[in-house]
Amino acid sequence: MENTNQPKRRGRPPRQDRSPEQIKAELLRAGIETYTSQGFSATGLDAILRSVAVPKGSFYYYFASKEAFGLAVLDSYDAFFCHLLDKCLTNPARPALARLTDFAEQAKAGMARYHFERGCLVGNLGQEITLLPAPFRERLEAVLTGWQRRLAQCLERAKAEDALAQSADTQELAAFFWIGWEGAVLRARLSRSAAPLDTFINGFMAGLPYQRS
Repeated sequence: MENTNQPKRRGRPPRQDRSPEQIKAELLRAGIETYTSQGFSATGLDAILRSVAVPKGSFYYYFASKEAFGLAVLDSYDAFFCHLLDKCLTNPARPALARLTDFAEQAKAGMARYHFERGCLVGNLGQEITLLPAPFRERLEAVLTGWQRRLAQCLERAKAEDALAQSADTQELAAFFWIGWEGAVLRARLSRSAAPLDTFINGFMAGLPYQRS
């Protein structure tokens, strides 16, 4: 017998020319594109839905609210960004510190591809934090902590390679990096130039406690 006690999703069922999974992925991708360029609080759902050709009523088949959608977009962005970080920071073919500059070059190329109109979603949301629902604060902290952990592991590898001094506090250096990098991304958007990113990464690398020979 059919189980009539199962909760039903809100909204109209999805169009049949695309699977629900495809539509949800397209919504998340459109959310990333929109929120990295325009921010979250001041952006309505209408433009996102039009770009994906999803009626507003059907949106609630996938997400309970704009807040739930925003958190899902953040999770999707984090997964994408962690993949980029892992690709760069765990590359066994490169010395550990070169992996960090590889990441910076990849990030610069990504911003240039969109003419510096898109920033970092995490940085954008951080600037809006007083306007966002409470769950965003905890989620953003968790995302940044994950990024810091990845970088700290890369810096630990640099210590194992005798590139960094054994006394180097890799956790503190990783936290410092992301605080400065997010500021550099903001300045790059303002100037529409990679120069702030170059200034930061060059300064960070120059200030590292290198192992003395």
